[in-house]
Amino acid sequence: MQRTEQLCDKFRSLGLKVTPQRRHIFQVLEGNGSHPSADEVYDRVKVSMPDISLATVYNTLRELVNLGEIRSLDLGEGRSRYDPHTDGHHHLSCVRCRGVVDVACGTHALELAPEQQHGHRILGADVTFYGVCPTCLEQESVNQTAPSLRMWGVPASD
Repeated sequence: MQRTEQLCDKFRSLGLKVTPQRRHIFQVLEGNGSHPSADEVYDRVKVSMPDISLATVYNTLRELVNLGEIRSLDLGEGRSRYDPHTDGHHHLSCVRCRGVVDVACGTHALELAPEQQHGHRILGADVTFYGVCPTCLEQESVNQTAPSLRMWGVPASD
């Protein structure tokens, strides 16, 4: 994602309004590696702009996605999360705390043979690895409870 001032210039050049609310949304996203949801962006902006509407946040996020400035991630949580890092990378998601981190790895192992492409021109791949983060593993060992990972096909340990 471009820096806030560059985004403001881009929006203006496209005839889009640059409001104080949008500027603050840009600032919240700039360099944000936490992959926030729209509600999380809203909560952060609302601290200094109590009159902002959730619709403004959603509309601004949608415009940023359409412009290719951020990526929308579907991690199976029933909500989208947003990533201001649009370079080629993948994600690692903790199935316990839902934390997400960027993972830089090659896609050569993900290439499809021509017969697997079904006539498509492949533009990229979006991969999410699921696991349990070190913090959750530590809590698990302290509490001596096994994670519930049945949804991932992992049987519970006794």
